[in-house]
Amino acid sequence: MNFKSDVLVIGAGGAGLTAALNAKESGMSVSVITKEYPTRSQTCMAQGGINAALGNAGEDSIQAHIQNTLKSAHGEADEEAIRFMCSEAPNAVAWLDSIGVCFSRTEDSKIAQRTLGGASAARACYAQDYTGLKILHTIYDRCMAENIEILNERYLLELLIDNKENVCGATVLNIRSGEIETHLAKAVILASGGYSRIYDKNSTNSTSSTGDGIAVAARAGAKLIDMEFVQFHPTALKNSSILISESARGEGGYLLNSKGERFTNELAPRDVVSRAINDEILRGEDIFLDIRHLGEKFIDEGLPQERKLAKLYENIDPVHDLIPIKPVAHYTMGGIEVDHKSQTNISGLFACGECANHRVHGANRLGGNSLLEIVVFGKEAGINAAIFAKEHQTQENVESNFSFMDELIEYTNEIDFYQKREFIGDLLYKNVGIVRTKQELLIAQEEIRSLQSSLSLMGVKDKQKAYNTNLIEFIEFRNMLDVCEVVIQSALKREVSCGAHYIV
Repeated sequence: MNFKSDVLVIGAGGAGLTAALNAKESGMSVSVITKEYPTRSQTCMAQGGINAALGNAGEDSIQAHIQNTLKSAHGEADEEAIRFMCSEAPNAVAWLDSIGVCFSRTEDSKIAQRTLGGASAARACYAQDYTGLKILHTIYDRCMAENIEILNERYLLELLIDNKENVCGATVLNIRSGEIETHLAKAVILASGGYSRIYDKNSTNSTSSTGDGIAVAARAGAKLIDMEFVQFHPTALKNSSILISESARGEGGYLLNSKGERFTNELAPRDVVSRAINDEILRGEDIFLDIRHLGEKFIDEGLPQERKLAKLYENIDPVHDLIPIKPVAHYTMGGIEVDHKSQTNISGLFACGECANHRVHGANRLGGNSLLEIVVFGKEAGINAAIFAKEHQTQENVESNFSFMDELIEYTNEIDFYQKREFIGDLLYKNVGIVRTKQELLIAQEEIRSLQSSLSLMGVKDKQKAYNTNLIEFIEFRNMLDVCEVVIQSALKREVSCGAHYIV
């Protein structure tokens, strides 16, 4: 089955939907495909806030925002891109406010702001501790109002490239029917998310964050950069890896060891706090987040989700109890290299959100900048993809070179890839985690390459066409292996510690 649009957006999180809105407002026909549903996007997990130097909670400036971001990036970012993002931040928040995002408010009805790690001022505009979710749902509502076509349960298989080396669409698996579809477009925007789930259960991310778009783009010839930079969030619940937002520390929460001692600056950049926690754990300490002193009224008004998550997943009430936590993989700074127009090195292929690398995070993302990035660069990707589409024609006769689905027929089931997926997650957490050594990286590389060579022994058992989750998860596993190899290669090439890449 063939579909056609001017602009095809792959991914329906905050970045993808923002891009879709802006492409549509530029006069283009837009289709969005997503392997799950927009309201289950990883954007929902960004709880703490979106940065903008509004000065509603004290003195702040765009220049201070720029300097905080540069410092956090450890010299691995593009200052021009950071300056653009931070300068656009007040406009981004004003736009979100105008379309109905229900930000928390001060007593004088201004947008409320809180301090997150690495910030010199209270800069993160928030909606309780549901900021990302409320932003996403509001943008989704706008897409519905604009009648933007969103096709759910479509899994990206490959990008289509024409004889002029322009991207001209994508081959997609319809999860519901099991049929392969061809989606033709004059421009394609990848907004498929990051790759933190290569760490399996040692990640705050959705099971869908498997780096599919990055792996597919790399196979098509897109350049990947900074893949070694994986941010570990300091405060995930110990037994489930469910995220406890940085807003809990931003509002005054303490980090304590088993002795009840505070051992680090809770609002230092995430790489610093995660290493401090890791050091304590290696000394045999259990680590806790303490928000008891904030009081029940404040917690229920400002941090309601954190209380619910702690009750649900740890069976403790943070109003009265310490929250057991550990650092886990949370955000990936690396991704597809893009220029100032959000275009990749492949003509007509744009990227935004966590799958893209606009070089605004460098070696360590500043808390509150992820939601900002998706709005600022989602807009840029949508506008520039629309400009490209206006200047090009849709290619009608493009043949797919995707043979992997045919190869799968010959694969056997001698090895359980689900067990190997869990094995990889634990291996990466230990060897390619918060602290790394060259020897451990080489061991991980050898294991990944061994699994890649054995992929044909880990085939799909379920042969049905409709809703074959076994098939989807196997293709995800293949993509994860490819991403793992690039992450490890990048880590081995960077022999000096830098931000989230800490090597001893």
